This record gives sequence, C-alpha cells and structure tokens, in this order.
Amino acid sequence: MAQARNAGYRFLTDRYKLKHIAHWRSSFVTDAKTGRHSIIDDDVWDEFYPARNWPGERACDHLEFAIKYDGINLALLCSLFRHIEPQELADFILEHPVSIPRRKLWFLYEFLTGTLLPLEDADKGNYILLLDPEEYYTLKNGVRSSRQRVINNLTGTVAFCPLIRRTNRLKQVEQTNFIEQCAHILDAYPPELLRRALSYLYTKETKSSFAIEHIKPTPSRREKFVSLLTLAETDDFCERSRLLELQNMIVDSRFADTEFRTIQNYVGQTITFQKEIVHYIAPKPEDVESLIEGLVEAHQKMHAGDIPAIVHAATIAYGFVFIHPFSDGNGRIHRFLIHNILARRGFTPKGLMIPVSAAMLNNPAAYDQSLETFSRPLLQQIEYTFDAMGKIQVQNETAHWYRYIDMTAQAEALLGFISETISRELIEELDFLVMYNKAKGAIQEIVDLPDRQIDFFINFCISNNGKLSARKRESHFEKLTEQEITGMEEAVKKSFSL
Repeated sequence: MAQARNAGYRFLTDRYKLKHIAHWRSSFVTDAKTGRHSIIDDDVWDEFYPARNWPGERACDHLEFAIKYDGINLALLCSLFRHIEPQELADFILEHPVSIPRRKLWFLYEFLTGTLLPLEDADKGNYILLLDPEEYYTLKNGVRSSRQRVINNLTGTVAFCPLIRRTNRLKQVEQTNFIEQCAHILDAYPPELLRRALSYLYTKETKSSFAIEHIKPTPSRREKFVSLLTLAETDDFCERSRLLELQNMIVDSRFADTEFRTIQNYVGQTITFQKEIVHYIAPKPEDVESLIEGLVEAHQKMHAGDIPAIVHAATIAYGFVFIHPFSDGNGRIHRFLIHNILARRGFTPKGLMIPVSAAMLNNPAAYDQSLETFSRPLLQQIEYTFDAMGKIQVQNETAHWYRYIDMTAQAEALLGFISETISRELIEELDFLVMYNKAKGAIQEIVDLPDRQIDFFINFCISNNGKLSARKRESHFEKLTEQEITGMEEAVKKSFSL
C-alpha cells in the first residue's frame, strides 16, 4: 500500500502544532507515480494525490497547495499567518507574482492581519475572483483590490466573515421554488381560513420557540413575541439598536439588557457545587461588539449581494446565536432572525409565516446537531477555568474561531427544517384549522356558546380521544344537557376523524 504524507493545511497544522478546528478536506500525497482518489465520509473528505503533487518542504509551498486544493479556511489561515514571517511570504509571492493562488494568499494575508506585505502593487495579470462561485456562495458583485488584482467576493468583512460551500444539498435552494410550493399549498384553502391561519401560526411559532428552551412564558411575554413576528415582514431587526430592542421585548423585564454583555458566558449544566459540564463557550466579552458589527455588515452585504435567502438566514441567525451577545434570549432571537430575513428577502409569501421552530422542536436531534457541529470542535480549542466564585475565565485568544466559521452545516440544517415545514408542518397546521372550523361550526348549530368555551371543548375532547371527561364537564360545562354534550362530542369526533 502506498505511503502517504500530510500536505496543505494538515502539514502546516502539524508543523506548527496548532490548536484548530479540523478542516473539512484533508490532503495527502502518496509515493505512487500516478492516480488521485478520494475517500468521503459524510461531509469529510480525504484526498490522495500522486508523488508529483508534493509541494515541497517550505511552509509557503503548503499554503499555496492549501489554497489550490484544500479550499479557503479563514480561521486556519488567521492562525497560520502568525507563524509566517512577512518577508518570507513576500519573497515567495515574488517568485511567481502573477500566480493566482499566490495573489490570493497575498490578499488574504493583508485582509486577515491588517499588515501590508513589503510588495509593490501588482501591475500584471487579469483580475481574479477570490472565491470560486462554483464552490462557495459569494457576493454577486465583489470589490476590486487593485493591489493584488483580486476581486473580493467574500460574504463578510474581517470582523465577521463566514464561508458556505455550495454542496449538492444546498444547490436544492437554487433548484427548488419554495415560494411556488407555498403558493400551490395555499391555493387549496379558502382565503378566510388563511387569514385566521396567520394568527394561529404566529402563536404556534411562539410556543415552539419558547418550548425549545423549556420555557413557559407568561401570556404577556407570549403576546409580545407574537407582536414581533407580525413585524418580521417589514422591519430589519439585524442592526445593533433593534437587536437590543428585541432582547428587551422577549425576556423577563428584570433580565433586559441595555448593552451587549460584559461578562463571559457559557452554556452548560451544574452537577455539584463548582462542578460544571460545559457545552458551549461564547466569545470573550471584549470581542462581542466587533463581532456584532461584523454580523450586521455581513447581513447587509448578503442582502445586497443576492445570496440565496436560506443561506443568508442561516448564516446570520446561527452567527448571532454563536456570538451569544446577551445574558438571556439569544436562542429566541436567533430563531426570530430566520423569519425576519426570510420574510424581508421575499422567500415567505406575503401574509404567511413558516413555523420553522415547530420543525426544530419536532426534530431536536437535528437541531442540536446544527449547533454542535460548531460548538463541539470549538470547545476543544478553548482553554478555560472556573474561579472560586464559579465564574468561567477563558485563557487563550478565541475571536478568530467565531469570526470565520464554515456555516455549510447550518445552512443545510435550515434547508432541512424549511423543507420539512413546507411539505408537512404547514399542510398539517392548515388541515387542522379546516377540521377545527368544521367542528366549531357543527357545535354552534347545537348550542350557542362563546368562542372561548367552544375552543375549550374542542381541545378537551381532542386530548381525550373525542370524549369530555367528567371533571372537565363539571368545571366548565355544567349547564349543558347530556344530549348537547353527546352531540358536541360527535361533532368533534367526526371533524377530526377520532
């Protein structure tokens, strides 16, 4: 069997003994004279190249190899550039100054470090795209950098710049007309039912979003969240002041924040005194302000740059919850931002809301996985301790891991939740309303009850296989006759096929 040596990012992380989140593609060069092959396990690629592809022993040789074959990993490059002398990289670029991967390295070094290499501006070579639009989601109109003759089509800025790969699964976003699917579904229902459905779906989404976090909101907090959802089509909440406003509206007033957090927070559980199981550690408080500023800029760039709505929504919503800028309410704001972006991008038909949180609630393992794909490998890179008061303290520099996230997995997860919601959840909810209206109409023909009493009766019967329990009858419907109760029960059973 041919022997294989690490190449590209893998070679460099070993050489410099870097703590790092594993890149999705690993490269190896074998001693075979010919042949290249891949081993793909889920979304992890091992790529094997013949001996002639060995780049050499210099670090810059492997940087160039990584840019050519492994793809661009901003977080890894940010770490690696700390180990490369500027003059060493400048000399390497001057060997072949028109080389496409070397010009990309030049641009990325100056973009990520904020330091200019000792090089004169390029005066030869055509302008090149930094990211290949066939492999990544990129801005439609990038910004030209005359210094390297590179078109920067990244989706963000140095403060926050996620990457999303154009996987086969995500290409469904471009191939599937979800708006048309929704319109076709809505055509099957009468307009008056759809008007009622919107209010019902707002309530459903609110309950689901709180339930994901095992929170039972007070009626006033629930109504505030419903009110926010009604604004999702019109207002852009992905800006500093609006995010603070959101947090204040959805949390208990005692825990409302006036600024982004100034303490280190984490997600975990207490086992015993001073013994914690940590699931996620958020960025350091001193990094939050710039991360949010970068998130907002990326949001604006993605909107203007025609990034597909699902990819846009996933990137910003998951980016927000990973930054975790508040003491409370981060998860609910994260899920609200999905609706806000989808609605404002025209993905959601006017007058409809897709209850994505319901799909997340029904698929907790998939939702947890969408978060843990980032949080688990990140946790291994963070050095932290707890002080005597039980406060967590992060010891190492971590900001670059939150600034430069590969969010392909999160975009794929949101695509799955939306597909599930449209194909199943939405139809089930609308069908439920049809059956509910049918039962309500039949009950009203039997006895003239207030709407709230009818709602109680239907819900009590649904939860008890079509029968009203003796206890519920005594506490809520003691004035009704046996004949009326029996007729109403039959109406519910028939309407809901119980």
